Order: sequence, then C-alpha cells, then structure tokens
Amino acid sequence: MSLATAYTYLARAISGTVCRNELMAKHTSFHIGGPADLFIVCDTTADVAETLTALADEHVPYTVVGKGTNLLVADEGYRGAVIVLGKQFKKHIRDGDRLEAGAACILAYVVQDAFAQGLGGLEFAVGIPGTLGGALAMNAGSREQWIGAATESVTLFVLGEGLLRLRATEVGWGYRTSGLSERGIILESVLRLSPEDPDRIRAAMEANLARRKGTQPLRASSAGSVFMNPVGDSAGRLIETVGLKGMRLGGARVSDVHANFIVNDGGATAADVLGLVGKIQMAVKDRYGIDLRPEIRFLGESG
Repeated sequence: MSLATAYTYLARAISGTVCRNELMAKHTSFHIGGPADLFIVCDTTADVAETLTALADEHVPYTVVGKGTNLLVADEGYRGAVIVLGKQFKKHIRDGDRLEAGAACILAYVVQDAFAQGLGGLEFAVGIPGTLGGALAMNAGSREQWIGAATESVTLFVLGEGLLRLRATEVGWGYRTSGLSERGIILESVLRLSPEDPDRIRAAMEANLARRKGTQPLRASSAGSVFMNPVGDSAGRLIETVGLKGMRLGGARVSDVHANFIVNDGGATAADVLGLVGKIQMAVKDRYGIDLRPEIRFLGESG
C-alpha cells in the first residue's frame, strides 16, 4: 500500500483537496477520533472517479463520510482514506413535485427548502442531523416514516462501471439500512414530495422538532442513537431499566435525557465510548437475553 503515491497523484489530479493525517475529531459530531491517513474532498464526479481509481491502484482502503453524525472514530485514527463529497454535491433544485439533491446536502436544509416551496413529505426528518447521503445510507427516519419512502431514485458511482441510477424499488430499504453504501458511493437522489398546505407542514415540523428536543440531548456532543431498537421494544428503555442511565466512563456518559445516547462531556475518548457500549450490551444481554446491535458506525481499530 502506497499512501504517499496516492497522495501525490491526487493532490495534482483532482479539483478538491487532499490532506494527510487529518484529525477526525474535527469531522464528527462526537468530536472524537485520531488522524486519517488521507482526507479527500471530492468536488466533482470526475474527482470521485480519479480518487477511487488511484486508491484501488495503490491498495488503499477507504470509507465515505458525510457530517460524521453517527460515527465513532478510533483514538488511533483510520489507516486509509476518508472521502468526503464537496461542492457539486451540495446543490438541490426543485422540479415540479421533486427535489433533486446532492448527497452532501445538509438534510436540515433540504427539509427547510421543501417547506419553503410548499412541498410535504419530509416533515418527519426535521431535527435529524447529517447529510442526505448519510440519511439514504441508513434509511434515516422515525418509527413511522423514513427517507426511503420519499425517494424516487438514487445515483451511485461504482468503480469500474461509472454512474448507476437506481429506482427506489431497486433499493433494499430496511430498518436503519438501505444497502446503498455496499453498492457504491451515493452521489445524489431525487425525492418525490407532494404539494401541501404550508401551515400543515409547519405544524408537523414544529411538533416533530419539539418531540425531539424534549426526548433527545440535541445540544450535546453525541452520535445520535447508539443502538438499533430491538423488534417490539426500545433500546433506551432497556438501558434505563438495567440502571445505566447517567453512567459515566472517563469523559463519556449515558445521557440523562435519553439512555440510547452516549454524550461526550468533554475530553471523552473512543475507548471511553466503546467501554460504555460494551457495558450496556453485557447488562442488557444478562437481564433480557437481547443482543443490542449498534446503530453508530465504528471506524478504525482501537489497540
């Protein structure tokens, strides 16, 4: 693996930026994480193609990151390349009852833009952090609604094939999963919405946001829900009933607001968070026989 060769080539070949040893704590909502060997911002589809080809040629592993809102990076960092989508993928436009949006668009901006144009269908997503690409990758949403239901198509970039446009019916939407990241890099999506009364849209958005503010630690440094909800139950309820709400390890703490959130109170390490994750999984398994599955992504290896 030649990181140096990939870095030297990409620094000249793409219109975006390439950095070495970029501290990932600056790029995650947890504010935790060591350096990535390469940090690459791809501003165009051509940048994505050049980057994937160069990394493949030099056998450099990579991952794609949005705003890092459900990501925990190891204290030792990531031995590979982190790819972030830039300028071309931050645009969104209306076409009738559709919104065509790049994967790097902040989801909150897309929701607000839909409201401003009198389009309903994204009210459930108000208050959900991160990018549209991240939301599509994990089929983000509430218990009742999710982004996949508002999606008409998704465009991916696939190494060796180029652009691949999938109809929503060709995507494996599921609970907190879509399978899209395994098929390629999400570049953009077309969302099919519907004209609605602006007052109704506003009321639904305000109600959803109030509920989130009242039940989630939105102002704290966290990565959102740590675990997926087991079928027919709530991970937060299980964690609270085993007495771990408010538990602290180093600078990390199980939130007093919602037990399925771990927050960084300042100075928390990835090891602190992983320690709490392990204690929670063990306690819930011992009491209920349930294996809690993480919803947050882990990047890098601790050790």
